[in-house]
Formats: sequence, structure tokens, C-alpha cells
Amino acid sequence: MELRQQALRALCAPDPREKAALAAALFGQAQQLSLAPQAPPPPPGVPGRPAQPALVHPARVPRRSPARPEGLAALLHAIAHIEFNAINLALDAAWRFEGLPLAFHHDWLRVAAEEAYHFALLAGHLASLGHAYGDFDAHDGLWAMCEKTAGDVTARMALVPRTLEARGLDATPQIQQKLRQVGTPAALRAVEILDVILRDEVGHVAIGNHWYRFLCDREGLDPVAHYAVLAERYAAPKLYPPFNEEARRRAGFSPEELAALLR
Repeated sequence: MELRQQALRALCAPDPREKAALAAALFGQAQQLSLAPQAPPPPPGVPGRPAQPALVHPARVPRRSPARPEGLAALLHAIAHIEFNAINLALDAAWRFEGLPLAFHHDWLRVAAEEAYHFALLAGHLASLGHAYGDFDAHDGLWAMCEKTAGDVTARMALVPRTLEARGLDATPQIQQKLRQVGTPAALRAVEILDVILRDEVGHVAIGNHWYRFLCDREGLDPVAHYAVLAERYAAPKLYPPFNEEARRRAGFSPEELAALLR
């Protein structure tokens, strides 16, 4: 079996449980897979998605208090949607980009498998609350940046894992604090799941940092200066404090990069 073809197969799977299972299995097989020099062409409908949730403008996604059962379910659904998109993002990187070491593809298969595990944890907790993925509206911001950077692997590494996904490092502790204040067993179980996600996301952002710097070194670019160029070129969202500086340091952000966040 060939790695890129199998990554594309998982990316195109519309059913979330099937996609998660394919991503997990693919990482388990990664060492036995060959790597074609060119990516196979995609069929129509990439990525595969279920009919629900409906995708709406971010401003139309309602915000509810996690102190109420419906609000907690909506919050878990929003995070599950991020994790579902993150599976697709990782599979897309493993399938799409050419001219990179085999380790690049293995890294993104590992990320896809871990995102699939996160999705399964959240889907299971949603089920315990009487809900399922697809029950609430969602938005498509993560995948929109994936599409914008489809032709530029350096931009993809800069603006998806180390920008959009790194925002999760900042936001997760704040979400956990609110859930601890709610204090119900369901809210505290959500805190535990977010502990797992935060631990793994540090590693995912670190992978993005590693390959971004690899690509900058290969192209003779200064990582900090070129990031500003890419952020403007692709209209990346402005990042606002508070920042989880400790997690960002563990994910490989340099002191110069952390200082640049505060400018």
C-alpha cells in the first residue's frame, strides 16, 4: 500500500467514525507503507464530510453557557468539530505535499491518529449527554485556511498548526477554568478530556514548528520575518493575549517568536 493514496482515502471518507478509524489504522501501518513521489489527484468532494453539522458563518454559531446541559453539549460539539477538521488537516498534509522527507508524512499521520482519538473522546462524552456530532451548527475557519495554503507548504506549516491550532494552547486552560467552576460530573469529565487534548496539541504544534523551520532553512528564509509576510499574504487572523507562554515554549516557539506575539 502507498501512503499518499491511503491518506487521501481517509481524507475523503464522509463518516466521522470511519475517518477516525482509517486515520488510526493508517498511522499503525505507516512504517510498512511506500511513498510515491507525487500525490494522487483528488476526487471531487475533498474533504469527506457528513451531511451535518450545517456550516455557517462564525458569527451565526450560537454561544451558550456550559453551566446548562445544552450549553455544555454545544461547547463539546464545537471542540469536536475542531478535532474533526484537525483530522482532515493532518491527512491533507500527509497526502498533498511533495518533495519532503518521509518523516514529514509520518509526523502528520501521527497527528491525524491523535486527532481521531480526541474526536472519539468528545463524541463519546457528547453521547453521554444525549447528543451526537452534527446536532449543532459549526463553522469552517480551519479548513478555509487549509484551502488557502494548498499550494504553499511553508505557509501551511506557518498558519495552520503554529497559528490556528496554537490558539488552542491559549484557549484551553481558560475553557477548563470555566468548566471547573461549573463543577458538575459532566463538566469535570470535559476538563479531563481537554487535559489529553492539550497535552497532545503541544506536540502537534511542535511538529508544525519543526517543519516550518526546516522549510525556512531549506529556502534561506528567516522564520520570524517570513511568518509576518505569510500572515499578511494569507490574511491570517490576528492573535490576541492572553497567551499560554509555557505551552508555547514546550511547543518550540522561540523567545523572539513569543515576543513578536505581544507587539
